[in-house]
Amino acid sequence: MRNQLLLFLLAFFSVATAQNTHGIYGDSNWFNGWTNFRPKQAEYNQATQILTGVISENTTLKRTTYLIMGTVYVANNATLTIEPGAVLRGDFNTNGTLVVTRGSKLIAEGTETNPIVFTSSKASEERKAGDWGGVILYGDAPLNRLGGVISSIYDSNPKYNLFGGNNEDSDAGILKYVRIEFAGKKINDNIMLNGLTLGAVGKKTKIEYVQISFAKDDAIEVVGGNIDMNNIISFRNADDDIDYSMGAQSQVSNSVIIRNPFISDNTRSRCFEIDSYDKLENFDPTKKRTVVKLKNVTMVNNEENTMGLVKEAISLKSDSYLEMERCLVVGFESFLALDDKYLDMKEYQKIKIYNSIIDSCTSVISNEALFKAEAPSNWFLQSDKLNRISNEGILNLFYSNNVNKKPDFRMK
Repeated sequence: MRNQLLLFLLAFFSVATAQNTHGIYGDSNWFNGWTNFRPKQAEYNQATQILTGVISENTTLKRTTYLIMGTVYVANNATLTIEPGAVLRGDFNTNGTLVVTRGSKLIAEGTETNPIVFTSSKASEERKAGDWGGVILYGDAPLNRLGGVISSIYDSNPKYNLFGGNNEDSDAGILKYVRIEFAGKKINDNIMLNGLTLGAVGKKTKIEYVQISFAKDDAIEVVGGNIDMNNIISFRNADDDIDYSMGAQSQVSNSVIIRNPFISDNTRSRCFEIDSYDKLENFDPTKKRTVVKLKNVTMVNNEENTMGLVKEAISLKSDSYLEMERCLVVGFESFLALDDKYLDMKEYQKIKIYNSIIDSCTSVISNEALFKAEAPSNWFLQSDKLNRISNEGILNLFYSNNVNKKPDFRMK
């Protein structure tokens, strides 16, 4: 009986400890092996093969180096499979971009020791954010745009750029142990690509262990669809780290966003920008609003200062919904910026934030002008929500926040 009691107590405390973990977790540092926080210094082989035009039949890319020249479409319900260790370099001069069209798939499944890398065609030390286009996956999951289908995120060719539909289980493939570096090239004054764009991809699409670094625009843009992601690293990207719109249904878990306070575009840049539509007149009210769920997500403004360009960690727009649990937010002027409609009590009480830590932030909840919103902040701190305000600072919270060595953003 005594041994059974001891086993029960050990199990109880193990579960309690696991449930109280804030931010990213793991028995070991899951960054090890496949990540790179100094991609400008990385030496990649010159391309031995060129990808161009349309891939219309099942194709496998071997463990070598490829040049993505121009816009490369995976079309005709084909599957492009990339072997572990392959490197795909986006051509600077032709804006190399990989587009997986609706009905086709990308299977890019690397390993911890042999990740798949999408990066710039430029030599080391010459690489910059926006050197090439990026990776785009389209599916036929739902959008809340009128008509349910839209054409193009950046390309007007309807043959290859239609996305959206009614298939919540849409499968655009797998990205696992993948790095995407220096993407987000500017197309014109109004259009800039992202590191990874997910247009109406569905539940069967797998996005995990993906690091996106030095994108000129968003690290990940999610346009509608139903997509869960885990073990994501967003590092020093210029605009939003994950931007949601058009009724996206998404959960992000065990993931980290590492911002530099002086890297931003000419608009406000956030860890998460969450909205349900670009223009109200384009919104179909019979369709779902955007719902984002964050579990064990760390958001850190990775330098102790008050002068940077990155102001709020999360921007939440009207008719969009946010749920958070066991998250850790460190070093922002505001944790959560709400638009005017959300400042009404009936609206902000729809937000579900539990058991999370806000550290070294000037205010908890603010309006979009970053003035503290007293009532929502007080609601956030009600005891039943188990949220906590602290002022430990980035140097004391983590095993290591030094991205020039081997960072480990698990809490000590």
